[in-house]
Amino acid sequence: MSILTVNKSYIALNLDFINGSMIVNIEDGRQISVPLEWFPKLRDASHEQLMNYRFIGGGEGIHWEALDEDLLVENLFL
Repeated sequence: MSILTVNKSYIALNLDFINGSMIVNIEDGRQISVPLEWFPKLRDASHEQLMNYRFIGGGEGIHWEALDEDLLVENLFL
């Protein structure tokens, strides 16, 4: 009997903000869209503040220095 193991990546390549959502492109080709409403600091931020992010941990996380906000990409899928 064989067991299929699927290794999914949670490494973000880029992100954008459109119509109240954060769009994250993942290195394995997936794209996830999450509402900013889930993250009050991001929801209340200006577009300029939202775009002032950097990837941390090789793309495993997203950090906004000015907003004091960090997100783990993997948790966006939960």
